Amino acid sequence: MKIKQHFLLVAFTTLFMTACSTSVERLDSQETVDLSGAWNDTDSQLVAREMIEDSLSRAWISNFVKAEGKDPAVIVGKVRNLSHEHINTNTFIADMERELINSGEVQFVAASGARDEIRAERGDQDLNASEDTRKEMGQEYGADYMMQGQINTIIDVDGTTQVRFYQVNLELISIKDNRKVWVGQKKIKKLIKNSKLRE
Repeated sequence: MKIKQHFLLVAFTTLFMTACSTSVERLDSQETVDLSGAWNDTDSQLVAREMIEDSLSRAWISNFVKAEGKDPAVIVGKVRNLSHEHINTNTFIADMERELINSGEVQFVAASGARDEIRAERGDQDLNASEDTRKEMGQEYGADYMMQGQINTIIDVDGTTQVRFYQVNLELISIKDNRKVWVGQKKIKKLIKNSKLRE
């Protein structure tokens, strides 16, 4: 009897531990995985790539090069999340920055947070670094244009079927005179069946 009880206890413990275990599978970072239908890394990368390619194919950049004789300097400002869900806009901004820098068609200026840290380092160098290695104040490269935007959603639900519509709007604005030189828009629509997501 004791052997049977012991066997049942071991079997129950094994079953309980198996049910509570976690399974992890490594995936290729470029692989498209869409579990919930919500905004994900694939959306961020594709939208950034397509919108930056569109912006760099427009007349503003050739007009600037012709007028100034140099590549324009661009900075990415805020991208506001006006959607129904939590979206990490920092990763989307980083995707856009990468596409702009790697295009080789623009100069790219660091965002305000990074500039503050660099300015602090420059101030420290001014006091502590040797004269032939310190970097002087007042030598920063000023941006010509700032890119700003927003992410919006519309969600339509009928029973266990849901349609998620994302619209990303971006604008490129001249810092000198506030002219909008490019306006871009990207739309994504997803049909989700048997959705358990909240609206």
